[in-house]
Amino acid sequence: MEYEIKNIALADAGAVRIEWDARQMPVLQSIRARFEQEQPFRGMRIGVCLHISTKTANLLLTVKAGGADLTVCASNPLSTQDDVAASLVKHHDIPMFAIRGEDMETFGWHLHRVLSERPMLLMDDGADLVTTAHTDFRAQLGDIIGATEETTTGVIRLNSMARQGELTFPVVAVNESDTKHLFDNRYGTGQSALDGIIRATNVLIAGRTVVVCGYGWCGRGVASRARGLGADVVVTEVNPIQALEAVMEGYRVMPMADAVRIGDLFVTVTGNRGVIRGEHLSVMKDGVILANAGHFDVEIDLVALRALATGVRPMRPSVEEYPLPDGRRLYVLGQGRLVNLVAGEGHPAGVMDLSFANQALAAEYLTVHHNRLGPGVHRLPREIDEHIAHLKLHSMGIGYDRLTDDQTAYLNSWKG
Repeated sequence: MEYEIKNIALADAGAVRIEWDARQMPVLQSIRARFEQEQPFRGMRIGVCLHISTKTANLLLTVKAGGADLTVCASNPLSTQDDVAASLVKHHDIPMFAIRGEDMETFGWHLHRVLSERPMLLMDDGADLVTTAHTDFRAQLGDIIGATEETTTGVIRLNSMARQGELTFPVVAVNESDTKHLFDNRYGTGQSALDGIIRATNVLIAGRTVVVCGYGWCGRGVASRARGLGADVVVTEVNPIQALEAVMEGYRVMPMADAVRIGDLFVTVTGNRGVIRGEHLSVMKDGVILANAGHFDVEIDLVALRALATGVRPMRPSVEEYPLPDGRRLYVLGQGRLVNLVAGEGHPAGVMDLSFANQALAAEYLTVHHNRLGPGVHRLPREIDEHIAHLKLHSMGIGYDRLTDDQTAYLNSWKG
């Protein structure tokens, strides 16, 4: 079996960590048990581009249990957990192409390596696998029945492809499921982004002015957790409705041009580029910490920062200092990449249980229904979304009410 990882000797350490997170993912384990019986992916070649973490490992083992033939690469050069990749190769015979710290040339080759196996279904995080298939592997697009997409950023890219008529197969936007974005984006990013920042810096959040750039579901989570840790939270937004919501939640809202003069810690969570630019960096206070929790490393303009700075100095793992000519120093975490995965372990397994249940069931849904779905971006059916919530509540020992027949009839009647 061909693979490219850092060190196969790390496998046993990875196996223990994968097992630990499996205990925190009861929904995925229940799906895995069913997949083992029903084999929905028998004969299917599935190409995967996801963050290689303990949580992802449990998703891969679930899909493999369903009969899939997997080939896997990382969706971010700095998010791979090398011991996890080693365990998936050694203990589970999954071809892995993922090395923490791989350069962009290697990252691109790994994408190509996955697609060279002529996958029939893609599982993506950020849409790199889908876009690479459409640019460099067009001759085999007809073999691909569909894809799943995990992130807000990826859905944005795929919607753009669909609008331009470029997307040739159906993609289930896992991120649009309520049991994904209402929980993973808000509670997962909220906790893991702050966790990564604290691990990298060991700074006290209480008493600091934390500027959250973007108030989508991820931004809501980061703002909430930062306030819970005692921060004075400022929100910047381009959407007036979301800006208004932030005001109603009690946050200060202002343009970036004003926020950069008062912020101590900046966290970007927009999915867009150039959120913090040269004109912002040039007026920030001494000691400002810059972190990104968006998918790509384009939200903080590091090219502009390097042009402003007199050099770059590593200070701690995942912390780089940029001295400016006037004596001020700015600090960038994780090279501007996803701080929760570069400096931490990503989202807690308990919330990824929901997200990866969506991934697994979306892959099954595409396998069964792809002929009825046209090219474009689709949501997972509501009943599957609600089933995932039901499974999670059941695993927590929590019951909930159901509508009576009379209540159902009332809600379906226009007469009252």
